[in-house]
Order: sequence, then structure tokens, then C-alpha cells
Amino acid sequence: MNAWEQVGKYIDAGDDAGLAALAGSLTDADRRAVADELPRHAASRPRAEVAGRARAFRVAGAACFSGAAQVAAWLDRRELRLPQWPRTDAERVAEILRPRDERWRCDLARRLVTGLRPGERRGWQNVDGQPGYDLAARLVIETGIEPPGNDAFVVGWLWDVCHRFWQGGGLGLLRDDPLLDVLTPRVFTAEGVAAPLIHDGKWNGAYDKTTVIGALTALADEGRLDRRMLLDGCVSRFLTHGHDRDIEPFTLLWERLRPEPAEIPAIDLVRVLPVAAPPLAVLAVGELARVPLDAGLFAEAVGALAFRPEKRHVTTALQWIAHARPEEADGALAALAVVFDQQTPALRDRAVRLALTLAPHASPETAVVVREAASGLPPELRARVADAFGAVEAEPAEVLTPGELRVTGGLPALPPAIGSPAELADRVGDDGPSHDPAEVERIMAALVAFSHDDREATIAAVRPWAEGGWGRLRPIDHYYLAHHLDVLLTQCALALVNPAESAELSGRITGYLPHSPDQGTPFDRFTRDRVREVVALLESGRTIPLLLATPTEPTGHVDAATLVDRVTRLGDAEPLPLDFCQALLRLPRTVDPAVRARADRLTSPAGRRLAAWLRDGGLADPEVTCSVETTLDPDWFEDREMSAVHARVRPSAPGLPDPVAALCTLGPGDWNHHSGETRWWPAVLPSHREVVAAHVLECFVAGIRSNEARVSTLRALVQGSGPVGRATASAVTMALGHKDPEKRDLAVEAMKILAVRGELAPADFGWALGQLAGAGAVPLNRATPALEDLVLSGAHRETWALLAEALPLLLRRPGRPVHGLAGLLDVAVRAAVLAGARGEVPGLAEAAARRGASRVTDTARRLLDTLGAPQPH
Repeated sequence: MNAWEQVGKYIDAGDDAGLAALAGSLTDADRRAVADELPRHAASRPRAEVAGRARAFRVAGAACFSGAAQVAAWLDRRELRLPQWPRTDAERVAEILRPRDERWRCDLARRLVTGLRPGERRGWQNVDGQPGYDLAARLVIETGIEPPGNDAFVVGWLWDVCHRFWQGGGLGLLRDDPLLDVLTPRVFTAEGVAAPLIHDGKWNGAYDKTTVIGALTALADEGRLDRRMLLDGCVSRFLTHGHDRDIEPFTLLWERLRPEPAEIPAIDLVRVLPVAAPPLAVLAVGELARVPLDAGLFAEAVGALAFRPEKRHVTTALQWIAHARPEEADGALAALAVVFDQQTPALRDRAVRLALTLAPHASPETAVVVREAASGLPPELRARVADAFGAVEAEPAEVLTPGELRVTGGLPALPPAIGSPAELADRVGDDGPSHDPAEVERIMAALVAFSHDDREATIAAVRPWAEGGWGRLRPIDHYYLAHHLDVLLTQCALALVNPAESAELSGRITGYLPHSPDQGTPFDRFTRDRVREVVALLESGRTIPLLLATPTEPTGHVDAATLVDRVTRLGDAEPLPLDFCQALLRLPRTVDPAVRARADRLTSPAGRRLAAWLRDGGLADPEVTCSVETTLDPDWFEDREMSAVHARVRPSAPGLPDPVAALCTLGPGDWNHHSGETRWWPAVLPSHREVVAAHVLECFVAGIRSNEARVSTLRALVQGSGPVGRATASAVTMALGHKDPEKRDLAVEAMKILAVRGELAPADFGWALGQLAGAGAVPLNRATPALEDLVLSGAHRETWALLAEALPLLLRRPGRPVHGLAGLLDVAVRAAVLAGARGEVPGLAEAAARRGASRVTDTARRLLDTLGAPQPH
């Protein structure tokens, strides 16, 4: 056995330890031979397989490539740069490299550091080693070079220190770290350092272990690190990254260093105040309160605080202004002019009172600024400002223009049918097909039809996909194999190319599923089992002419006449049970009598069942009800309760086939389940939107807060047919509370589609908004901007109608007003103006009559005035 055969054997076994032992016995000629074969061997294997044996490939390359540039490039190959257990890998490769010339190793160390790139790992994934860092750091320390500048190297160092602290290392670990003096100054300038510092504080800090920030502070206290360098580094970070929310580790370091008043850079802290992230803004306010400010800095500071959105900082500005000296009056008044626009009446009123106090010290130029800012104040406040500063012109009333309601994008067209095995080969490619549901349906239909007509040609067409795809998926665990539709589609190809291996896999999955902790939702099980039904057909070697359920419309519907034609082509062959069931469920709600007559003439068993289904009018609408329920929070480790709208679904009649009955049943035992495959669901029951929406709602209850819900499902859902009720309204409204504005836009798009179709039921949507916002499941500060978009886009009448239903539920809730209610009332004013609404809203007059200055009371009065209702006394 020659050298390459020996090395190849170890690589194929993934034995990096054996390779390392072999490396010492290789001659120069052996190394050259291996270096020639190694890239070809890697290129001949599936990328996933190479990645799975990355440690062995890395050891072989380190041992046999001659140039430092070659070794660096090899170790940085895409499929090799993420070896399992990076620290063990680094130790093994470094040992292989140790006999090399010192200059060569220094050159490699520099190349490895320079070539590091930001990692894509998150949180705990990094504590096992930062890809590429461990080997680079080991070589830097062994050779003694100063590492070139690279932010990824600094980040890797911090993750490594964090890990060693977690393992029990104390202050001495960092004190004696050979990279401490070089890398500490770079921490303040490098991108990406916040992630390890935040993780370190969250975990090491929580378990009373040493933290990086604590260690840096302690080393500064004992003189090991220059305290001034750390303070200057913090200031530099404040100025360059102060707007980032992850600035907090550096504010914590600043607080731990306890700077004296003389060390506080007042000018720099004032400079960052307008855009500083909340942790830095709080720090800056506290530090600026410890030092005297001249009139210019005072004006800049209170102006920045007044401009910030947080009420606490606006309040601080007002507190500072209350003690302003006469020479600071102009700066203070300029800040107060900003507060005049505040939506919070208490802050606005206090700003006016302070402005009146400072009026005698105002310059003519500042008086002009105050008068201009006062134009938007309520009449009584505007009059008081005018008495002190001169005449104030009222701001012109806002003129609202209704938009034109339109929907620019419908559902994408169905992908073209696949006409031949050659076209099938083009559609799936070597790496597999698109996993869009409509494309999966086309591919399954082609596999079944073509294997019936010409099995050998079909096998040849899908062999590259089957062998390449399955090579990547073979190591995946049972859960993934059993539950993911893209994997099951690949198994369809495997079932044709290698039926025995596919059947063995199917047996393992069948044995696993009854013991699976998560069987998935009824819709997931139905869709998954449909694909497994095709897998079983192809494994068996049996064939049928075609599948029946392949959609003919983007909504997932199957044209009734087309289904009659398909059943006719099927002849006396028995269709696949779930495929036939799905085909029936995809029929439209109304069918041409002539098509029913054609179906009545079918004589096959499947034809007679189709004719009976059409005569009976298809699936009768199940009963769907919704109510607010309190359940245990599925995302909380302790027994914390949460309230949300939940749905119940019951079949309208007994005796439905089991798969259909499961789709039409939903109760408390199915609540709080999540699915990543909801994009399939609208096409499962395209004529029964409310049933699909009920199941989607449960996924949204569990998934909206964790950002796992597929809100894009709503676009297809609302464009189906069938009833639209509280379940649809609640699912869409849940999406209005998503933390991602783009996901909220999808919910608004769904509402526009329903409005254009005349199907936006205001009573149901108003009920859903009132209940979900009242229960805290939908934050109004997220839903309100989305509703405003709906108002201004032309759906003002529909939006007003739903708000008229929602507001009484929210206004009459006991206790404090729901957070964000004032903003919703403001949108209601706009909607009412555009809709020309008049009349009374239950609970509105009582809200407007409450004592004290509040934005809810203020806006309630404006809405009352807009509606022409009697004003409270």
C-alpha cells in the first residue's frame, strides 16, 4: 500500500489521530504524492462528506503541502474551515506543523490570522472554539509574533477567554495571557466583540465566575493594565459605536473603573447623547450630572435629551432646565421648544410652564423659535405662550387625502408542468429541486407519471440528485428524516434509484414515528404522509398513470373538470388513498353541473367516489369558534401563564374519513404547537380558509414571539375561498404584533387583499384586535403603525369599522389603559376623518372625561370631536 492509499484510508475513516501518527513516517516524496492527490480526492466527494471528515483532511494537508500559502489556503477551504472540536483540531495540526522551519511557521501564523473571518456561530456554539482562531492563536503564541490586525482574531480571543473562565479559570488566567497586552487595546476598535462580552456577562456573571469586564477592571486596579488606556478605549467606543444597543459591556467597564469627575470627558458624552443607545444614554446622563457644564454644553445636553424618544430622558431635561441660570435661558428654551411636540400632555404642559418662567431672559431670536414651536399646541397653551413671547399663529390643520386601495401582487403562477424525464433532470439538478410546495407537487407528479411510462429513463434523470442528495442526508438523525418534507422528497428519488435502501430507511422511520415526541400538526402529518405514500409506491416497483391532487391553480385548487379527466385516465387503477383524498379537498366550492354529469358517468370505483363527493357538495364547512383562553406559556421553563385567542374546530358531520376528520378537528390538546411548514397548509384546504386559519393561529400564538412563525402563509391563505371569520381575523391580527416590521407588512397586505375582495369582516377583525391587545398578545405599539398604513392606503372605511368594534373592548377594560391605546385612538381619528364617520363609540366619552392630563384622554377628546359626539363636561 503506497503513501496515498494509506492516507486515503485514514481520511475515509475520519481518523485524524491515525493520520497524525502516520505523518512522521512520510518521506518528502510521499508528501508530494499525497499533496497531488488530496485536492482531487476532496473534489470527488460530496461537500457534506468532506465537511464531516474535515479534521482528517486538515491534518493531511498540514502534513503534506509544502508552502505556507498552500497550507493556509487548504485550511481555509469552505468545507474544511469548520472542523468538529476546533481546539482538539488545533492541537493536532499544530503538532504536525511543529517540525517545520521557524520562519515558515511565522509566515503561516500571519496568514492564518489575516485570513480569519467573522464566524456565523451564535452563543454557546462558540465556546467549543471559534473556527480558525484556535490554530492561529496557538501558532502566534508558539512563534512569538505580534498578530496582524484582524477583528475576527480579537473576537476569537474573547470567546476563548470567556470559555476558560467558564471552565474555572480565575484572574491569573488573563493576567498571564501572552496576548493580553497586544489585544486589549484592539477590543475597543474591533467589530463583533460585543457578542462574546455579552455572553460572558450573562453566563459567567450569573454563576459568579470571573468575567472579562471584571478581570480587566481588577488588572487595572493592580496596575497590570493601564487604567487610562481602558478609559480612553471606552470613550473611543462610545464615539464610534455608541448608537449600537450592544454598547452595554463598555458602559459596564466604565462604571467599574469609577472615573473621577476630572476624568469624565463631558464634551464627548454630550456629543454622543442624541444617538446613544439606551445603556450609553443612561451612563452619559449620570456622568454629566457629576460635572459642571458651561452654557454651551448645557444647551447641547438638554437639547439632546429633549430630542430623545424616551420619556425618562425628556423628564431629565426638564429637571435640569428647572434649575437653569439666566445665561442658560436661550439653550433651555430651545430644548423646551422641542418638548412642545411631545405626545404626552404632562411633559408638554410642564415644558410650557418652564418656558413662561424663562421668558424674561429670552433673546429675540429664541423668542421666535418658541413662537414657531408653539403653533402646534392646544389653544389654551398656545394663548399662554403668546402672552409671554408674542403672537403665535396656529398650525394649519392636517389635510388627509384618501389613498386608492389596491393590491399589486397576487400569488405567483404555478411552475410549468414537467414534460419529460430530461426536463425533470433539469428541474431537480445535481443539488436537488426547489422546495416550494407547488414545485414539489409538480416533481412528485412527474416522478409517478414518468416511472409508469419509462422507469429506466426516469431513474437515469434523477440518479445524480438521488445519490448526491442522499449522500448529504444519510448522517442526519431520525427526527429530521421523518418530519422534513424536503428530505422526504429526496427519498422519492432514492426510492426509484435504490429501492432497497429507501425501504430500509422507511422501515426505520416507521419504527421511529410512534415514539417521536412531536408528531406535528394534523396538516403536517397529512402532507408528510402524502409524500411517504409516493415513496412507498416507488419503492414497491408498482406504478400508476398519474397523481390526482396536483394543483391547477396557485391557490392549490384542482379544477373539477381536470380531476374528472385524471380519474378517467386512471381507469380501473386504484389511486393512492391520500392523493385521492387531497384531490377531493382541493375541489372548488362550486362545480359546473355539466362536470357533475360527466362524473356520474364514471364507472371505476374512484370515479364513483368522486361522483358521490360532487353530488354531496364536497366537504361541509366545519364549525370554527374562537375565544380568549389562558394557557401555560410553551416558551417558558416555569409555569407562567399567557392569554391569547385560541380556536376550536369540529367537523360539521360525523363519519368523515380519518385524515379529513383530523384536519377538521382542533382543540386544547393541539394548542401552542408550532410548525415550520405552514406554507403548505392553504393548499391542503383551499376552499376552507377559516379551518386553515384556525390551525395557523395556533402556530402564531406559539411562534410570533419567537420569530418562528411563517407570516408569509397569510398571503396564500386569504386568497383561497370559503368563510372568513374570527380565526382568520385573529391569525392576521397576531401577525400585526410581530416584532419584525416586514412581517407586519405581510399582515397588512393580507388585510388589503380581503378588503379589495370585500371580505374584510370588521366585526371579526375588531373583536380579534380588542381581545388580543387586551390580553397582551398583540402589542398596540406594533399593530398601530400597521393599521395606520392600512388607513392611508385606501382602506380607511374598513379600518374605521374594525376600530369602532375594537375600541369599546379596550376602553372599557378595568384598570390602567392598555399600553399604546393613545396611539390607536390617534389612528382612529385619521380613519374617522377619511371615512366621514359620525356617531358614538361606547366607552369613548368616559375616557375623554377622566381627570388629569394624559395622552389617552387628550386623543379621546379629539376623536369625540371628530365624530360629532357630545363632549364631556
